[in-house]
Amino acid sequence: MADEPKMIAGIAIPDSAMTRAATELVRDTETDLLYHHSRRVFLFGALAGNRKGLGYDPELLYIGAMFHDMGIMDEYASETDRFEVDGANAARAFLTSYDVSERDVDDVWDSIALHTTPGIPQHKRPTVALVTAGVEMDVLGIGYHDVSDGQREEVCRCHPRGLKFKHGILTSFCLGTIRKPETTFGNVKADVLSKMDPTYKRGDFVEMILSSPWES
Repeated sequence: MADEPKMIAGIAIPDSAMTRAATELVRDTETDLLYHHSRRVFLFGALAGNRKGLGYDPELLYIGAMFHDMGIMDEYASETDRFEVDGANAARAFLTSYDVSERDVDDVWDSIALHTTPGIPQHKRPTVALVTAGVEMDVLGIGYHDVSDGQREEVCRCHPRGLKFKHGILTSFCLGTIRKPETTFGNVKADVLSKMDPTYKRGDFVEMILSSPWES
């Protein structure tokens, strides 16, 4: 956006026709909380990439970060898929309008689809690893002390967390899953609905095995 800084905490905000269009789309679609969260995810992911010496594409990281929660919004939410998959599909559809290779589109898709699946993204290519690193920093505080006080303060000055971000992001996760609770099976959103939806019943992997139609 024209009134936002082009450089934050030493990280240049990608400024191409594609990234400007993505910024406008996400700004017009998401809540303020999710928009600022997504920008922080890019910045913290980029800082992690610089710190680790990873050769990443800033535009791909930006698109992954900006679209990673789009599946929470009604306009992009499917009836049956995890909201991460819905966001990944939205990013893929967006990228088809631009000259982006299939491998890069797949990396952006994976970066969004896997961003709430611990233990896998860090072993993937930089776009995937760094979107999750940015999410984990902003939501869970993983890597908090690896970022300097000055960098954290500048990021949050430009894209405020607000006083109730923790509760706000949990509410957003809840809204993205409460109408399709089956999508929480085997992932961290089960914890969210367990806390926030009194009617929710967590799926049990062991019981699924024991009650399967197999005799033994």
